[in-house]
Amino acid sequence: MHSTKLIAALLTASSLTGPALAQQPTAELPGIGPSPTLPKPDQASPAARFARVVGWPEGRTPKAPDGFKVTAFARNLDSPRWLHVLPNGDVLTAEARSLSTSNSEPAKRQGMVASGSIGISPNRIVLLRDADRDGVAETRHVLIENLNLPFGMALIGEQLYVANTDGVMRFPYKPGQTRIEDPGTLVLELQAGGYNNHWTRNLIVSPDGSKLYISVGSSSNAGENGADEEVRRANILQVDLDGANEKIFASGLRNPVGMAFEPTTGALWTAVNERDGFGDDLVPDYITSVREGGFYGWPYSYYGRNEDPRQKGKRADLVARAIVPDYALGAHTASLGLAFHDGQGMPERYRGGAFVAQRGSWNRSAFSGYKVVFVPFQGGMPSGKPEDFLTGFMADSHSGETNGRPVGLATMPDGSLLVSDDAGNTVWRVESVRR
Repeated sequence: MHSTKLIAALLTASSLTGPALAQQPTAELPGIGPSPTLPKPDQASPAARFARVVGWPEGRTPKAPDGFKVTAFARNLDSPRWLHVLPNGDVLTAEARSLSTSNSEPAKRQGMVASGSIGISPNRIVLLRDADRDGVAETRHVLIENLNLPFGMALIGEQLYVANTDGVMRFPYKPGQTRIEDPGTLVLELQAGGYNNHWTRNLIVSPDGSKLYISVGSSSNAGENGADEEVRRANILQVDLDGANEKIFASGLRNPVGMAFEPTTGALWTAVNERDGFGDDLVPDYITSVREGGFYGWPYSYYGRNEDPRQKGKRADLVARAIVPDYALGAHTASLGLAFHDGQGMPERYRGGAFVAQRGSWNRSAFSGYKVVFVPFQGGMPSGKPEDFLTGFMADSHSGETNGRPVGLATMPDGSLLVSDDAGNTVWRVESVRR
């Protein structure tokens, strides 16, 4: 049962409306690049500033660079969080929304409702079909329902894997199918929920099709719930397709979400959300290659061997071997979606680079994120500064009005980029018109 207070908060948030103003220019954030300059932790000036979703005005879309066209692939969805493109071009979107927050403060809960972060969850997978390939999904079908906060998806042969917050499920699936009635099989049980939006469980398949990689965020901000609550968390897990032979592939990753294999080296990369409570500019979110057996610091240190004062002296052995992430993307950007592009259908300069969806901050005095950035790569590593690729989600950076919030990314067979906008209830399509 949902509490009366939560329902009242949802109804209040749903009535929030207002004109969308012109997008404001945003200065470049500190804490970006392979060797970011990090300020000292500031625990005395906590910030909590929530955006307010107003939706997309008629005729307005996100903005892409010159030479690209942005259209709605599908509108009027219900919190589309994540995307997966099937071999026949059908698109799966996981519709889910956190039901609550671990922080019980009414003001924060209300802010998270208004920002589109919590509410009643649809808990389903929707199949979007663009049969005539005109860039608009003309039909949609509820493929699977009654799930538990679904997120990551992967099709292997005729088995569709779905990562719920409490476990990975497997469903029989045949090409072209638009409805699954089978109750599915539990492949791997996981600890559910987590700090703020750490309920997401992404999964991808190894290039040889033999392993699953599953991202599981921490249950806390900085380990305040104790080590027993973090077993198998803040990790990327590796298992066989039947859930056997589980091992921790990498640890100390506070909230890894997007995962992808870099096309040049074949290395696994992930996008990670870092900790709160250290001020506006700590700790940078980042993308990084993931070393098997590697430890990335959380909760004992951040961005390599910078010890977290809240964990001072507890695990000097782990701090000493913490790996420095490859590329910082600024603090509190909520960098989630990660997709490498093979360059097909886009100008050559985008070949091999990474797109990153930044859902946006709530714990920074000035808003950050709320856009999709492009990071050029060369030789398997970032080779230049992040570039704004899809903007316009933040309607007014002063008042905090936002049209939507980008989350998931997927590349279509024609090379166009899909972006799920969970707050705007839309999947956007970005197409190059100059190749």
